[in-house]
Amino acid sequence: MSIIIHSKYKSKEDAILQLVANFFNEGDLIVAGARNTIKSNFLAEEKVNIKFFQKPGIFKSIIYSFFRSTKAKRSFDYANYLIEHNILTPFPIAYIENRSGLGLLKDSYYISEQIDYDFTIRELIHDPLFPERNIILEQFAEFTFKMHEAKVNFLDHSPGNTLVVKKDTEKYEFYLIDLNRMNFKNLSIEERMDNFKKMWLSKTMVKVIAKAYAKLSNEPEEKLHAILLEKTIQFKRKITKKKYLKRKIGRK
Repeated sequence: MSIIIHSKYKSKEDAILQLVANFFNEGDLIVAGARNTIKSNFLAEEKVNIKFFQKPGIFKSIIYSFFRSTKAKRSFDYANYLIEHNILTPFPIAYIENRSGLGLLKDSYYISEQIDYDFTIRELIHDPLFPERNIILEQFAEFTFKMHEAKVNFLDHSPGNTLVVKKDTEKYEFYLIDLNRMNFKNLSIEERMDNFKKMWLSKTMVKVIAKAYAKLSNEPEEKLHAILLEKTIQFKRKITKKKYLKRKIGRK
């Protein structure tokens, strides 16, 4: 086992290890996925999230052991990068990796701050009458612009991966979660618009996002609108085609 703890939590190493040791017997279940399980629990008086990454197959185990950082390590490292660039995400507390005697990855854990959020972007996407919807979209565009300016290309920039906290009337904060798929580079304006495609935006929402992003980037609104609309339509067609083919194959 290897454990990396943020300097602010070094004094709580024993308690962190205890949380992991009791992961399957304690805590409140948040997500029970095929590959990952997320629970909340208490680290002293603080509520935290513990994400368990199951043992990968032999091929991925070799990749994660010798050629690529584990999902737990990437989650921790990327969270630190975001915070250093003033982009909100649940605070990274620690990550733990369990390996075999040969050094192959078995399973891993990522521990972070628990955020008490009001909703995710998903709720807003599916409800045209969502209160202050356009205001939230404009602020979300600003948040994403800030992320892009920090050279962050969040590959899982999808509706469920942004938590929203309402701070006041017409004032919202956004927290990125599920961080292990990112790369870092200067993004062209086309790549920036492409990064919105998984949001499943309506034509009305595309217009709001493009207008807000244009003001921040000094790019023509018409140009951004055209690119974002094209990227969104292409993505929706791709997903719809995949679902159709799956249904068709399933009938055979």
